[in-house]
Amino acid sequence: MTKKQILLNAFNMNSVGHINHGLWAHPRDRSVEYNTIDYWTSLARTLERGLFDGIFIADILGVYDVYQSSVNLTLKESIQLPVNDPLLLVSAMAAVTRNLGFGITINANAEPPHTFARRISTLDHLTRGRIGWNIVTGYLDSAARAVGQDGLSAHDTRYDRAEDYLEVLYKLWEGSWDDDAVRADRAARVYADPAKVRPVRHEGPFYRVDGYHLSEPSIQRTPVLYQAGTSGRGRRFAARHAECVFVSATDKAAARAIARALREEAVAAGRRPDDIKIFVGISIIPGRSDREAQDKRLEYLAYASPEAGLAHFSASTGIDFSRYGLDDPIEYGTSNAIQSATELAQKKRWTKRNLLDELALGGRYPLVTGTPDAIAAELESWIDEGEIDGFNLARTVTPECFEDFVDLVVPVLQERGRYKTAYGGSSLRNRLFDAGDRLPENHPGAGFRCLTQAHSRG
Repeated sequence: MTKKQILLNAFNMNSVGHINHGLWAHPRDRSVEYNTIDYWTSLARTLERGLFDGIFIADILGVYDVYQSSVNLTLKESIQLPVNDPLLLVSAMAAVTRNLGFGITINANAEPPHTFARRISTLDHLTRGRIGWNIVTGYLDSAARAVGQDGLSAHDTRYDRAEDYLEVLYKLWEGSWDDDAVRADRAARVYADPAKVRPVRHEGPFYRVDGYHLSEPSIQRTPVLYQAGTSGRGRRFAARHAECVFVSATDKAAARAIARALREEAVAAGRRPDDIKIFVGISIIPGRSDREAQDKRLEYLAYASPEAGLAHFSASTGIDFSRYGLDDPIEYGTSNAIQSATELAQKKRWTKRNLLDELALGGRYPLVTGTPDAIAAELESWIDEGEIDGFNLARTVTPECFEDFVDLVVPVLQERGRYKTAYGGSSLRNRLFDAGDRLPENHPGAGFRCLTQAHSRG
């Protein structure tokens, strides 16, 4: 029986601090160089050397101002502030690699779909089909206020808006230009055949568009679609649209429950269970010996900031944990932010003390520490018992965390037959699914291919 291959993304952000907070202060950490091209191109080369499927770049448009009702700790510990645009990193990293994919987080409610469609198509051209989009709907009230709104709209309404946004994008990416619209015929002086390019006219509950897609068809047309919501509404959205889903799971049983629910909903939406690849966030500290790994873990813990992690979690749940004593019961209630984060904390009955223990490394993802063999065995167990497909590997001390994984763990995974020894496929989608560059026919986006004006809604 062929063993399931492990998929890997490096999980990162165009900022100093990301998930495991406080480690920017470690003397070997170079994350303060996040605003230089060399930092990102060097990382891209390392990841490609390790045959990573992609780099998954998170983003936010607001600030973490729930904890202590201020941004003081956020600024002191650089809790995802400052944060630069993730999209602008792609061209530089693509220029020094040939196969590495790029999953870029962009808020679906942050800009008009027409201009966003062109930006993504441009990157799909420049990367030769290596671009993915992590669809988020926002969860920070500070972000809503920053862009002129009174506050964050209701949780499910944000997904309703994203549904309308995606319908516009599918029409632009899949339906505005025929595959053979571009002739580039110098003798006939015809670059694009006017009969094979059509405007998109859309009148939806949130968006109205009347215009042509400005980019000719790229390799993938629609980028690989990532999504990270696991609330009830988020799961329905993912089941319909997502090709890769990023989930948070504290253990393998939780991962298995989420994976099964997602795949069942995908089938109910007319798709196949394996049309969705499921990634779990995880942190890894490898060493050539167990003693070396454990010493490194203790060293990292000395620089980590559990309180910064708690401030991050406050923003995720909308709860100011600074108001509670270490063992006070916490009123979680209903969240308008990340519902799955609140539900998990409520289910576990976490107190502030519990949360600080969970956030010892500054982040809340499972931590695996040990020899390459031990780590490889644990990752295999997550794949098999958790019924997932791969991992978003969170950074700790950078770049050594990724270099150590590539040098120490990847060869062992390859020896076990659980990790590729060479890249395959032409595009990011083809490498992930081995089924071509374009959306499969059973994906809702495929239904908008070659729309005629008469078939457009509105």
